[in-house]
Amino acid sequence: MSEEAGRTVWRAVALMMASALMFGCMAVVIRLASEQLHPFEIAFFRNLFGLLFALPLLLRHGPGLLRTSKLPLYLFRSLIGIVSMLCGFWAIVNLPLAQAVSLSHATPLFVTIGAVLVLGEVVRARRWTAVALGFFGVLLIVRPGGEFSPGVLVALLAAALSAAVAISIKFLSRTEKPDAIVLYTTLLWVPLSLLPALWVWENPQGIIWLWIVLAGLFGTLGHMCWARALRLGDASMLTPISFLQVPLVAAAGYLLFEEGLDLWIAAGAAVIFGANAYIAQREAVLARRAVTDPEIAGEPPAASR
Repeated sequence: MSEEAGRTVWRAVALMMASALMFGCMAVVIRLASEQLHPFEIAFFRNLFGLLFALPLLLRHGPGLLRTSKLPLYLFRSLIGIVSMLCGFWAIVNLPLAQAVSLSHATPLFVTIGAVLVLGEVVRARRWTAVALGFFGVLLIVRPGGEFSPGVLVALLAAALSAAVAISIKFLSRTEKPDAIVLYTTLLWVPLSLLPALWVWENPQGIIWLWIVLAGLFGTLGHMCWARALRLGDASMLTPISFLQVPLVAAAGYLLFEEGLDLWIAAGAAVIFGANAYIAQREAVLARRAVTDPEIAGEPPAASR
C-alpha cells in the first residue's frame, strides 16, 4: 500500500469513528432533552437545527444543488425516514440506551432482505446464514419469554424502515449528489416532523435548548462524516467501526442514567456486529467483482446504512 493510500485509509477510519461518536452523542442528548420534551418534539428540533447546520452545503454548491427530477422519490424517502426517526427517538427515550442503539444496528439485516425483494439482488447461502445469525443476536437482545418489553418492537420497526430508506438512497445515488440527498432530506423532514410535534408541544426551557441544538449538530455532523468515510474506504472495513456507538452509549447510560450493563444486550450486539461485518465484507467482494466481471456488472450491490 502506498503512503498516500495509507493516509486515505486512516482518514476513512477516523471519519467513521467520528461518525460513531457523533451519533452516540446525539442519542445521549436526546435522552437528556426527554426530561422535558416528548421524543416527537425532539425529532422536530433535531431536524430544524440540523437544517441550519446543513445550509452551508447550499452555499458551497449553489442553488443548482436543488435541481432534481426525483422530487417524488425524495418525498417517499423522507416520509419513510421520518417515521423511522420518530420510532428510533421513541426507543432511545423509552428503552435502555444500549438496547435501543444495538437494535438500530439490525438495519443491514433488513437491507439484505430488501435488496432481494426490491433490487433483485441474488443472495447466496453464506449471506443468508449471516442474516439468520444477526436475527439470533436480535433475539438475544429482545429475550422473548424473559424480560420482554413491547417497546423493542418500535426499535425494530425503526430499523426495518431505515433499511427501506437505505434502499431508496441507493436509487437516488444513481443520479443525485450525496450533498443534495442530505439537504433535500433535511428540508423535507422539518415540516414532516413538525406535524406530530404539534400534538405534544411544550416550550423548551433552560438547558433543554442546548440539548436540542446539539442533537441537530451531532446528527448532521454524524451523517456528513459517515458519507465521506464511505467515499474514501471500503464498507467491509468501515461498517464494523460504527459499532463503537454501542459501548459509548452503554457507558453513558451507566454513568448518566443509572442503567445497568446487561450481558444479554452485550452478547446480542456482538452477534449482530459479526453478522454485519460479514455482510459488509461480502458486499465489498461483489462490488469489486462487478467492476471486472461483465456478467454481474449490472447487478446492484446491497445497500448499506
